[in-house]
Amino acid sequence: MVRAAVLPSIGSPLEVTEIELPEPGPGQVRVRLAAAGVCHSDLSLTNGTMRVPVPAVLGHEGAGTVVSVGEGVTSVAPGDGVVLNWAPSCGDCHPCSLGEVWLCANALTGVGAVYARTAAGTELHPGLNVAAFAEETVVAQNCLLPLPEGIPLTEAALLGCAVLTGYGAVHHSAKVREGETVAVFGAGGVGLATLQSARIAGAARIVAVDVSPAKEELARRAGATDFVVASETTAKDIRRLTGGQGVDVAVECVGRAVTIRTAWESTRRGGRTTVVGIGGKEEQVSFNALEIFHWGRTLSGCVYGNTDPARDLPVLAEHVRAGRLDLGAMVSERIALDGIPAAFDNMLAGKGGRALVVF
Repeated sequence: MVRAAVLPSIGSPLEVTEIELPEPGPGQVRVRLAAAGVCHSDLSLTNGTMRVPVPAVLGHEGAGTVVSVGEGVTSVAPGDGVVLNWAPSCGDCHPCSLGEVWLCANALTGVGAVYARTAAGTELHPGLNVAAFAEETVVAQNCLLPLPEGIPLTEAALLGCAVLTGYGAVHHSAKVREGETVAVFGAGGVGLATLQSARIAGAARIVAVDVSPAKEELARRAGATDFVVASETTAKDIRRLTGGQGVDVAVECVGRAVTIRTAWESTRRGGRTTVVGIGGKEEQVSFNALEIFHWGRTLSGCVYGNTDPARDLPVLAEHVRAGRLDLGAMVSERIALDGIPAAFDNMLAGKGGRALVVF
């Protein structure tokens, strides 16, 4: 029996309770969690913006130590440090055959499995494959990446989603070039990773945008050269900071129609907007045909940073070891499992950066 945060049904509060976790079967690995990040995607699962089978144990950004392995597991061994990979690629579907592993058609097939039970015998699903909001979890071996050398196990949890997403949005989706100007909308966990990544890319000016003035210090520590409190004049404010032109690149990390539209309007003619935030179906973004032609801007979606975790994790680790990427600077609070609901409330209120569950 281990403690876990269970989502009983869509719209219900999380319940921290004991669950019965079986020993790993063939191809499976049992992991003792060191830490798990509280991501906005977890909140989107609780309110139904993203759908997974319930009841489920949520949490998809985590790192820990291998406890035991099932038959046929050769990639890891007991005692190994690992980072959870919530979206493993199958290698066989059409997107994988094109090298677009972040769009793998089979990445989330594991969410429908029954991986554990409550003390009363209720079947539980593994959230986004890995069920990181628990003291221990059992996952398929392809949901694990080796912990890079020299990276603290607790902070390594952030590499599993926020940092891969933010880094990929800058380097793979928007392809920020040295000397370009960048605006980042939203200074939460992913936004802070995006700001650091823009700095690593050599952006000349980095404008952070958030509804909360209290996030300015966090944003500047991550690499922002300017901070704008979101308002009806945000696009004009950003153009004023960039000589009337607008930024070369805008990265939207919020997932709201009005923010996506503002990010697009904040870029120069021919600029690029990458949307990382996950919005609901009711969030409709509209453009007229003439402005699309006239401005020549690019608007693109970005899934998991368009990353290949196996390829990109070692690159991120090198940035951490060299001091270019500061994982600790993204963490605004360290909490226990019982603190997740309050972390969700803070997220909704626009407070803080990444909350990190430490076991």
